[in-house]
Amino acid sequence: MHTLPSLVNLSLPDWVEREVDATRIYADDESRVALAIQLAQRNVELATGGPFGAAVFTAEGKLVSVGVNRVVPQSCSVAHAEMMAYMLAQTKLQRFRLNDPDGEFVLATSAQPCCQCYGATVWAGIDELLIGARAEDVEELTEFDEGPLPADWVGDLERRGVRVKQDILRTQAREVFVRYRQLGGANY
Repeated sequence: MHTLPSLVNLSLPDWVEREVDATRIYADDESRVALAIQLAQRNVELATGGPFGAAVFTAEGKLVSVGVNRVVPQSCSVAHAEMMAYMLAQTKLQRFRLNDPDGEFVLATSAQPCCQCYGATVWAGIDELLIGARAEDVEELTEFDEGPLPADWVGDLERRGVRVKQDILRTQAREVFVRYRQLGGANY
């Protein structure tokens, strides 16, 4: 009998639960992006995926979910850090649009979203996007192609109600990509 797959199972590495303080309030932009960078760094150091981390917070700084890049370990091109954080937040809150019916949500990411994660940000119900490294940092320091974005991608997001803040802890975010390259890059 020939059957088609009917289930997708994506997961974060086991260390994430031990690494993250889910009870802490992340009160400012820097602490939120610092968590995303910490997740990316640990993912690289522990060889559990690519050099990207992300976290979804309430506007008040309560952590909703986190994500790390799991593309290679899970053989899934959509398993980017932002996508993992979105899917886990949506599962936790049981809604496909995070800010429906109420509340504001923030995504902090270690690096500027690629074209896939940019698109998901439009639909996920995010009110604010906090970014560490820029796409040009990623492309300069790794083999990754971040894909095409609209020329005014920040303006496009802001017109849709998503506030964007860039270059938060950019130097620290870039260091994750430097370390990733030192460890051999896409070997995991």
